[in-house]
This record gives sequence, C-alpha cells and structure tokens, in this order.
Amino acid sequence: MKITYNWLKQYIDLSDISKQELADVLTKAGHEVESFEDQAYGTNLVIGHVLSCQKHPNADNLHICQVDVGTDTRQIICGAPNVAEGQKVIVALPGCKLVSGEIKPSIVRGEISNGMICSLSELNVDKKLLTEQQLAGIEVLADDAEVGNSNVLKYLGLDDTIYEISLTPNRADCLSIWALAKDIGAVLNKEVNLPNYSYKVKKSKTDLIIHSETEKAPYFIGTIINNLTIKESPKWLKNALIAVGIKAINNVVDISNYVMLETGQPLHFYDLAKIPAKEITVKMGLDEIYTALDGQQYHVLEDDLMITTENRAIGYAGIMGGEDSKIDESTKGIIIEAAHFNMVNVRNTSRRLGLFTEAATRFSKGIDPLAAQIATERSIQLLIELAEAENIEETVIFGDTGYKPTIIEASVTKINSLLGTHFEYIDMFNVFKALDFKPEKKDEDKIITYIPSYRTDIELWQDLSEEVIRILGYENIVSTLPKMPTTQAKYAENGKSRRIINAMLNGYGFNEVVTYSLVSQANIDAGILSIGTPVRISNAMGEDRRFYRTSLLPSLLDCVSYNIARDNYEYALFETANVYSDEGKERLHLSLAISEKTTYSKWQNVYGNNDFYSVKGIILNILEKLGYEKKRIFFKPLSNGKKLLHPNKAADIYLGKNLIGYMGHIHPLAKNNYAINESVIAEINLDAVFAEKPSKIKFEKIARYPAVNYDLALVVEEKVTAEQIISTIKKAGGSLLDLIEIFDVYRGKGIEKGYKSVAVSISYRSSDKTLSENDIIPIHKQVLEQLSDKLDAVLRD
Repeated sequence: MKITYNWLKQYIDLSDISKQELADVLTKAGHEVESFEDQAYGTNLVIGHVLSCQKHPNADNLHICQVDVGTDTRQIICGAPNVAEGQKVIVALPGCKLVSGEIKPSIVRGEISNGMICSLSELNVDKKLLTEQQLAGIEVLADDAEVGNSNVLKYLGLDDTIYEISLTPNRADCLSIWALAKDIGAVLNKEVNLPNYSYKVKKSKTDLIIHSETEKAPYFIGTIINNLTIKESPKWLKNALIAVGIKAINNVVDISNYVMLETGQPLHFYDLAKIPAKEITVKMGLDEIYTALDGQQYHVLEDDLMITTENRAIGYAGIMGGEDSKIDESTKGIIIEAAHFNMVNVRNTSRRLGLFTEAATRFSKGIDPLAAQIATERSIQLLIELAEAENIEETVIFGDTGYKPTIIEASVTKINSLLGTHFEYIDMFNVFKALDFKPEKKDEDKIITYIPSYRTDIELWQDLSEEVIRILGYENIVSTLPKMPTTQAKYAENGKSRRIINAMLNGYGFNEVVTYSLVSQANIDAGILSIGTPVRISNAMGEDRRFYRTSLLPSLLDCVSYNIARDNYEYALFETANVYSDEGKERLHLSLAISEKTTYSKWQNVYGNNDFYSVKGIILNILEKLGYEKKRIFFKPLSNGKKLLHPNKAADIYLGKNLIGYMGHIHPLAKNNYAINESVIAEINLDAVFAEKPSKIKFEKIARYPAVNYDLALVVEEKVTAEQIISTIKKAGGSLLDLIEIFDVYRGKGIEKGYKSVAVSISYRSSDKTLSENDIIPIHKQVLEQLSDKLDAVLRD
C-alpha cells in the first residue's frame, strides 16, 4: 500500500515530524515501511520563460533557447521536439543535482549551454503515471507559472514523500487512509481531523431498482445523479492519485478512486444513459463473454459474482466494471454503486482472471461493514463540489450490513499480567480514547470499550492488550530471565522405539525422507493402510494438496518416481509420519520402499537382489529388536486387494492377533502409474505395534550338548505356505525342537504340476543330556505324521 506525507498532513499536524520520523512511527504502529522516497527529485530548479527558440546550426534535432530564469537570461541547448518560444518551463541550473547526475555548463556542437530544460521523467517522476506527450518531451507549464520561482516541486505538486507500507493481514482497515490516519494519530497522541462530508441538497424520489439474487452480495446500495459535468480533475486531486500510483482520468472517475482510498470502500460509477432500465442486480450463474474496462474480453463462469442489468453483465463484482457502461466525455448522469461482496468469491475470481485491482484487494481482505454508506455520501459531496452534480435522487438500499457492535470489557490487571508491564489505568484509558474505542470506566480496574466498525480485527480483550503495547511501546515490557527448572531428559512417548527403528533402517542402507502431508484424491484412493475418511482442506493451494493423507505409501512412491526420473535407479527409502482421519483419529505409520537391485561394490562386481524375503527379514529383525518374539509375528497371504501390492507376492503382517501392516512387491499397474521399476514396499501401523506389550528378555545358558540335525524334502501342494510347514513342525516337535529352517524350494522335473518340493532343516537338542535315537525317533515320527495329516506332505525320494 502507498501513502504520502502530504495526504496524511491534511488530517494530522506533522509540522514537528520529519519524513524519516513518520516512517519510524508507521513501523512502530505495526505498519512496516518497506521504503520511502521523494515523489520527484531535483535541486537548484527554477521556472523559466523561453524568450526565443532557434534551430541549432550544427544539429538537426537541437534548439538554441534564450531562457529568462528571473535573475538573468541564459542560453540553453534543448533537444526536446516540443520546445517552443513563449513556453513556461522547468529549468535545471548549473549545479542542479538530478537522479541522472549533476548539471554543469557545457558546449554542445559549438554552442554554450548553461542549464537544462527538464521533463517530468528527468525529475524521477514515475513514468507509468505520465502521458505519452509528457514522456516525449519537456513539461510545459501553465501561463500563470511565476518566472524565477525556485520552489518548482511545490508548484508542480510533487514536493511529497511516498511511503510503501506492508500491512499485516489483520489490519485491512488501514487500506483506508482515514483509518490509517487515526492509527498514526493515536501513536503520536495527536488530534485527527477528518473531512466533513455533509452537504445540503434535497434529494428527489427515485425509481432505481437495486437487487441481489445471491447471499454473496448481502448489502447493495445505489444512488442516481441525473446531472453532472465531466472535466479535468483539479490539480490537488490529480496529484493525490498520481502520488499513490493511480492514473488520473477525469473528475468523476477520479472521485470514485479518491473516496475508495479515503474510506477503504470501493465504489463504481455507471453511466446512467447506458443503463436505461435503471435496474442493477447482482447474480451468479452466467456464462458469457464480457468486455471489461481494460478492453479485454473475459469468459464469465457460473461461480463468478456479476453486476447485471436486464440480465447482461456490466461488471465483475468487486473487481472491475464493464466497457459498455463506463464513464466518458459524453456522460451526463451516473449511478453510484457501493456494496458488500463475498471476499472469497472476489479473491478466487480475481486470481483466476489475473485482475488484481485496488477494489479486489480491498474486498479480498475485508472492509468496514458501515463504509458503503459513508463512501456514498462522501462521493456525492465531492461530485457536488467538483462536478456540479445536480438532481440527486434518494439512495436505494438492498439488504442489511449484518453489523453488530463489538463491546469488550478490559481489565487493567489482566492486560498488565499478559504483557508483563505496569501501565496505569489512565494510560490504558487514554490509549483506547486515542484509538476511538470510546472507553467508559466501569470500576477501578475495568474499562468498557466500544470498538469502531472498521476495526474488525478487535474481538477479545487480548486484542486490546496488543493495542496497548503497540501504542505505548514495546520498550515498556520489563526484561526478566525465564524460569528454567531443571528437568531430567527423557524420550517422548515411544521415542526410544522410533530411534531404534530409524537406526536399524539406516544400518540396512535406507535413507529417511519427509514428504508432504497434503495430497490429492488419487493419492488417497491408492492408500493401502488407510486410517479412514480423509480430512478435506477447504482453502487448499490446489487439487494436488486437497486432503490430509490417510496412508504414507503413495507419497513415498511419488518420491521413488522422482528419483527414477533423475536416473537414480537404486534406492532404499523410508518415512515415519502421522496420518489423519476426518473422524479425529491420528496414527503413526512407517512406510518402506527398496529397489530390486543394490550395488555393494561396482569395482568387485558385487550386487544384491532385494525381494519379498529381504524386506520380510528386515521387518522381522526390527520387531525382534523392539522386543517382539518371532513366534508372535505372522505373515499371511494378502487378504484384500490393494492397488499398490502384487496379489501373489504380498502379505498381511500380524503381531499376535492384530493386523499391523502390509508388505510385498509392487503391483504391475502401479509400476506403470508411477513410472518405476520393480520395487518391494511395505506400510506398518506403528501405533498398533507399540500397543502390543513386548516380551520379557530371557537369558539362557549356551547349549552344552550337541544338536541332532535332520534334513527333509517335503512334497506339498503349491497352496501350502512355508509358515504352515513351520507352524506344524513346531507344534509336533515339542520341547526338544531347537531350530527349523527352510533352505530350498524346488519345482520342475520329478515334481507333479501344482506341487513343490520344500527342503527343511530340523534340529533337536536337550539342555540336560546328549540325545539318543530312542529320544528323537518318536518325536521325529510324530512330526512326519502331523505334516502328512495336516498338509498332505510326502517325503520326496
């Protein structure tokens, strides 16, 4: 936002405040001044009169001018195409310092030049605010310009300082210069005198129809002015607008912009003759091509909030009016519009169209609920003064502002306690008075405040405490050392277990990644261990960040895809993070992904292959390290179809009777979707793991007696799993069973189709003696019988 020193000076006595001090005051008040600079710059300037102007004998594009500068007449060489005899001009005398450098006497093509005739751009005036004529040549002054006047910038209305202010999101009220002036007045403890916008005109009855068909435009007012004069704006008005970056057009349009800057309420003026029905309706649901004031055509969508007459669009509500109802030189009467529009709707349409107008900025951030009526009355007053407005009709109002006064009780004790200050009752009372909060004394500690309508950021007594310290100064906060009681460092809940998991995965060569918590609908649909219905973000940055994720694995696969796209084909990645549901649930998950190949030593040609069993072993080792015995961990065939997992190369993971996750090879379709190669993936619910009680650590003596080993080749059906074989042997083997290990699976010659040969190594051992055949044979026979009875297993010849 831009504001100028001279504009504020109209409302506050700044005679004892320098331009630098004003910048400091604004920053202290919470309105950070990003920069400030003079509107124009030039020393040793004077108004001159061109007495004669002749062609330079040695140059086609130069002129030799004799210029009266008040104290003498001097020769100046000028290259501007519009310089002519009899003009009043701006002269930079020798010694003048401009942004481009210092002016010195010189000889130009054999002729002496004692100065320079200036254009406004050479005085560092913003070129965007100058006309093509002004940019093409020198500035020609009015005939009433006094020759020899050395206060040139003041005469031009350019003796001002422009401040670029960064407003905080909660202080949209300061987009109104009146509100900003009140704030500065409170900081400086000075009286603020705002313009009196009353006028004495009797309004006639009206047949204007104002209506809204949508709750997104709850309040709309309009006024007809039947007669006014379109002409150039007075100098003070043009200078005020130009200083803050708004181009002056004509008196009527300039008044609408000026009042918007004063009050913070955007206005729009329509040419009365171009709206013969005298009817304006706000509606949505249109689908048409619309030409705006900037001359560009835009496609109106059904969600756009539009100003219409006779069912045709004449303006984007809160953004920009239409070409077919604009004010021009032929305008004789106008309709004044002021309204409240839904800030989200205006922001979305403005962003879609790329139309970031002053009006859209204000509506997008919120406006004073009572400003529409004030802005309308102020504009009528200025139109009467500057445009000879006559035959003004009664103002028509549709809807209601919905404004409810905010009354807050403040406690001096509470505010001091919150701030760590020792302000007196009278200090706070005076702050509230200076801020126009109309304070009333309730008792020796409490003050009743009535918050003005434009301070929509003040809702609680804590907000009042912020105003107190902002106005009285943060330097009043007493410096105290923080209390730091000695505490014993300890792990957060399950922190130790998480560190174990991370350390083990790092040891296996995995790298930890951190991915976005916000994901797309496709990511939600692909999840394999979903916590439930996803939390939907209403104001998402985009559709790819619409939901809080319910599963980690899709995000991890996005990361894998990113690596593959950059030729990193070998990876081992994991992530631990929370997932969330719309039912208020929150869970900690672990996700893994590892490539099929790992290079251990390229020089020695040593490579490793990662498959289902590699990741299964990693998971088993991690769970064992956490204190869960292998006999409590089960891997069962995948129970439900998962989009990301291969149906025949994946498993459910159980800890006891509880499902804690899924693992396996990636589904072929998922490989295509993510554009990745073969990968083994897993996702585990760590909260479910931590909820299980770890086994107690048992210490056993090293075995003193030898084991007796048997190797079996069992022919079983394909559907029989290794887990079933091991479980059957364990149950039949009793206490003497020491170790079971499957070391080979064979399919092929000599094995019937639909069957497989599984090689199993079994060890028997006693802690009391060396086992004999008589000890082992009955148990081993029982093992074989159970394998035959339960699994139809046959010993292979």
